[in-house]
Amino acid sequence: MQRIFCILFLCGVSLSYGQLKFEGKVVDSLKTPLELANVVAINKETLALESYGITNTEGEFKLKLQKYQTYNIQVSYVGMETLKDSLSTEDKDITKNYSLRLENSLDEVTLNYKIPVKVQGDTLIYDADSFKNGSERKLEDIIKNLPGVEINEDGQIEVEGKVVNKLMVNGKDFFDGDTKLGTKNIPSNAVDKIQVLRNYSEVNQLSGVRNNQDNVAMNIKLKEGKENFWFGDVTLGGGASPDGGLYLLQPKLFYYSPEYTINFIGDLNNIGELALTRRDIRGFGGGFRSPSQSSGTDINLGDNGLGFLTSQNNAIEIENQLATANFSYSPQASLDLSGFVILNSSQILSRETSSVQYTNPELGIPDEDTDRSNIERSDQGLVKLSASYQPNVNNQLDYDVLGRISNDRQNQNAFSSVIGNTQQVEEVKPFSINQSLNYYYTLNADNIFAFEAQHVIKDEDPFYNARLDNDPDADTDAFDNTANALGLDNTMDNYDIGQNRRIKSNQIDAKLDYYNILNSVSNLNLTLGTIISQQKFDSNLFQFLEDGEPLAPTPNFNNGLAENDVIYNFSDIYLGAHYRLKTGKFTITPGFSLHAYGNKNIQFGETYEDNFFRLLPDFETRVQFKKSESLTFRYEMRNQFTDVTRLAEGIVLNSFNSIQFGEPDLQNALSHNLSLLYSSFNLFNYTNVFARLAYSNNIDQIRSLTNFESIIRTSTFFNSNFADETFSAFGRIQKTFGKIRATLNTNYNYTKINQFIQGQQSLNEGFTQTYTPALRTNFRVAPNISLSYAYSITNNNQGSRETTFTRNSPSVDFDAYIWKKLTFRTNYAYTTQKQANGQSQSFQTWDARLSYRKDKDSNWEYEIKATNILDIDAQVINSANNVSVFTSQTFIQPRFVTFRFVYSL
Repeated sequence: MQRIFCILFLCGVSLSYGQLKFEGKVVDSLKTPLELANVVAINKETLALESYGITNTEGEFKLKLQKYQTYNIQVSYVGMETLKDSLSTEDKDITKNYSLRLENSLDEVTLNYKIPVKVQGDTLIYDADSFKNGSERKLEDIIKNLPGVEINEDGQIEVEGKVVNKLMVNGKDFFDGDTKLGTKNIPSNAVDKIQVLRNYSEVNQLSGVRNNQDNVAMNIKLKEGKENFWFGDVTLGGGASPDGGLYLLQPKLFYYSPEYTINFIGDLNNIGELALTRRDIRGFGGGFRSPSQSSGTDINLGDNGLGFLTSQNNAIEIENQLATANFSYSPQASLDLSGFVILNSSQILSRETSSVQYTNPELGIPDEDTDRSNIERSDQGLVKLSASYQPNVNNQLDYDVLGRISNDRQNQNAFSSVIGNTQQVEEVKPFSINQSLNYYYTLNADNIFAFEAQHVIKDEDPFYNARLDNDPDADTDAFDNTANALGLDNTMDNYDIGQNRRIKSNQIDAKLDYYNILNSVSNLNLTLGTIISQQKFDSNLFQFLEDGEPLAPTPNFNNGLAENDVIYNFSDIYLGAHYRLKTGKFTITPGFSLHAYGNKNIQFGETYEDNFFRLLPDFETRVQFKKSESLTFRYEMRNQFTDVTRLAEGIVLNSFNSIQFGEPDLQNALSHNLSLLYSSFNLFNYTNVFARLAYSNNIDQIRSLTNFESIIRTSTFFNSNFADETFSAFGRIQKTFGKIRATLNTNYNYTKINQFIQGQQSLNEGFTQTYTPALRTNFRVAPNISLSYAYSITNNNQGSRETTFTRNSPSVDFDAYIWKKLTFRTNYAYTTQKQANGQSQSFQTWDARLSYRKDKDSNWEYEIKATNILDIDAQVINSANNVSVFTSQTFIQPRFVTFRFVYSL
């Protein structure tokens, strides 16, 4: 790895040795510097784009050119006539200034050369062809080459450190703005321009009165000829594996016209290459945002879905079927209709082994080795319909409805060195309906009204069953004490226990905003809002006897409460006021919200009620140093409320070794949250810097009181008087040197959590620091290489036990476009993890693919792809939480070699 870095460094030095610097200033006829003017240099001999630059606030530009060459220079600025010049270089740096005149003609100016990057207000416009090298196939391959743009580990697009929350194609939402689905499926040859829309507002009427600094959208402009025609590709592949045949069918088809659009993405394979994972679909929110998200109130409805053993990215066998469709239709200029359907079915086989050490060995909790195998099945369906009606600029009405249903099941066989063998079955068939209605009305230039409402219905029915070995003649089995406490019959040859649960949630979240524009630099926002929520929770615990009849046990603790029948009502009525002032470089937004809270839960004939008022202040100030450089400070106080399962007094069986019962008198938790964000996007010197600091102090946090019987934990909850704290810092600096881009990412996370185990309070402190330097080339004709090195240290102090994990992970990606026919791409990573005691584990991953197509315009492409070339069995991870530290091995798919045919429309 060190040799590769050295070779790349020497290549960079040799490239820069034959270059000179061309710099100057761009001004208008009054000698006023022009910021964000474009300067492009085209090699006259090759007609290739040699270099480009954008002027800074002083109108200065700086380009790198080759010696002894002749260039066409083009200088352009919005509203000015494009200036063309000829320049010949020798062996000395060149300084030359340019003056532009106002554009007299209203006709569109046709430019001879495409400008790689343009800045128009808050919009960055990237010319896609300027960042292609021939080996790209999907949108993500282009985005990785764009300055200031990254694709993070979760597959999301980040611009200046901010996650892009909406993706559009030709101005139409792509699957409701999902970026991962777009980057991995939209073909690169269809992309003309990539527009990054900073400070994006979905409602034009509110763009000037709301703070939209964190809102970033991306719009993909298609090439001419892609409208009114189907485009996309169909991939068909197959191969062999040790356990049988491999198959792959992935059609990805798109149709765009001014009136309507249709997108279809299908996936049928057992290779593990998924367009959308099970986790992606569960997190697919459909673009819904809670109206009360800025009110200071957090109410958690909970998630009672299955916690599958592993993700679909690390399993032994994977079978997946996916069909998705997205449409938009504009029957008239004032009405837009859109929607999508996602149907997914997956079945995977997973296996994980782990070694667990529980906190504080003085408490007598034994260490444990486990080996778990899962068969997991998930069937999911999502349907969304949307309508937007805007008869004029003063009125806009939006309606959305999203329905979600799933059928999930997993069977787990597990061996524990402490408990022995267990078989577990989990099932859940939840459904939910989410609706939103928004209306925006502009009374006049100074008065704007906005009504936003959302209604959520959820119905979840998790079922859990565990079967554990038991020897009635033995003095004490590992589970006997827990079985006796639960009131189980211990004369059976096994313990066959289970629980049915049903959680029904119904919530309305609505608010009315009034904006009064006081003058050109300030406005006032008044808010009246409410959250009304009800949750019903029923559960019953049972044991199957040998004759198959269920026994309803009576526990010997928790006052004998084994069942639940709870109704939990929550209400929040609030008034908010915010004042927004722009003065010079500063935008200051102080504000507060006054809340009247109501909590009531009814169970076992008793009513527990708590009504109170709370004032929640918040403050934001933004300093705009330059158009592309800013600093933002935020403070907000938030009230956090729990879901019904932590209030329920009866026993909840999360698993056979995790039992809980709630506390009906639980109060809300309060948190103070501060953040500082710095962003600098500089196309003058090709340097981008982003940094974020965040601190949170939690008061009256809901914490668990945990008691262990062997490795079986029983927990209840209370409001802790001990404050918990979290601090995080993230930074990224990116610098481009000619055709080489260097990036350094740093990440720090510190947590301080008070835990209560076996009746003793202890402080759990965790600190993780991660450093990831990377180098990436962007040659147009030469092969490209990307090198990165991830180094992290995790320290966890649990009082009487302190652990340290060190992780090193160098990786290299290589791609080459050879003879304009062959594309070769490969990636390799080597990961080593060490503990403070000297133990270490390592694993390697290596994938490669070779593709052939007659030329770049050919419809057919032939490909051979190999994954897990080294045929490793498992990936290793070390980690720690507030009760244990563990080392686990997750087994993965073996080496696969597949042959594929890709047909492009």
